[in-house]
Amino acid sequence: MNRTFQRWEIPSLGLDKLALQDIALPSPLPGEIVIEVEAVSLNYRDAEVAESGMGNALSFPFTPASDMAGRVVAVGDGVTRFAAGERVIATYMPGWVDGAPRSWTDAPTRGGPLPGMLAQYVATPADGCVLAPSTLSAAEASTLPVAALTAWMALIELGHLHAGQTVVVQGTGGVSLFAVQLAAAHGARVIVTSGSDEKIAGALALGATHGINRHTTPDWQNAVLDLTGGRGADHILEMTGGENIERSLQAVKQGGRISVIGLLDADRISLPILALLASRASIVGIAVGPRRALEDLVRAVDLLGIKPVIDAVYPFSQVPQAFAHLQRGAFGKVVVEVTPS
Repeated sequence: MNRTFQRWEIPSLGLDKLALQDIALPSPLPGEIVIEVEAVSLNYRDAEVAESGMGNALSFPFTPASDMAGRVVAVGDGVTRFAAGERVIATYMPGWVDGAPRSWTDAPTRGGPLPGMLAQYVATPADGCVLAPSTLSAAEASTLPVAALTAWMALIELGHLHAGQTVVVQGTGGVSLFAVQLAAAHGARVIVTSGSDEKIAGALALGATHGINRHTTPDWQNAVLDLTGGRGADHILEMTGGENIERSLQAVKQGGRISVIGLLDADRISLPILALLASRASIVGIAVGPRRALEDLVRAVDLLGIKPVIDAVYPFSQVPQAFAHLQRGAFGKVVVEVTPS
């Protein structure tokens, strides 16, 4: 093993400052493992943290990105969860094992404020990782900790989705496409809203049953009511923010559930309180999930045969290009291959 490795760093805020640096190879402390990183999946948050910090107190030089899949190459004293050679994925909040953290400070997140994963090797607490799915490649497995787990928490863990229900999924990003796949695999009817007929067609191929173009049908909530015979959807994944949530409220069934996940249009939501009271709907914020839920998701992915949708894979030398692709928009996930398979 080389005594040095490379990782991407920014010396201060700004993706334009990304640079590869040579770093001394870490040795695991007690309770830690050293992982040879094979793939890193990029999230919109990764770009926002690198550009603005998103309120995180970053330590510079800072390495972006939170999602990772790799292979254990060294094990510190006291580690019993993993052995050298095993494939693992990293949890987004390494301190969140189960239940609910008392506060955000109890479970800081990778990729801000904690260091990120765009490196050839990382040393990390073993308790903050889980075994990777046996049915997925490293690139595919790297997409699970944030996007897939967010969809899992919204629909399965907290939403208790079951066959026969109707789910509205907004957009075709990573979380949205995992939601389509998970909902369809659990026997639900899935309605996708998007501004692109091409992306709607892609979502239909993944298991969605209906698509609504929100540009040609801006009052998409009426289309949802028509498709559900006036009943409304059981679950809506709200990805847009702003005033769009009022449309979600009109499209959800009496006593239904709106999971607020994204902020594509605005970082605030606005809706009339009387309409909310009349709907009896639950509006719930979703912020990924604990390690135990990720382990549940991994088992489900292996059992159901779900294959993550990857829009593009970039080599480790082209991280800036990968971020540029992410910011242009993607159908599914953008992944960096750190160690070629």
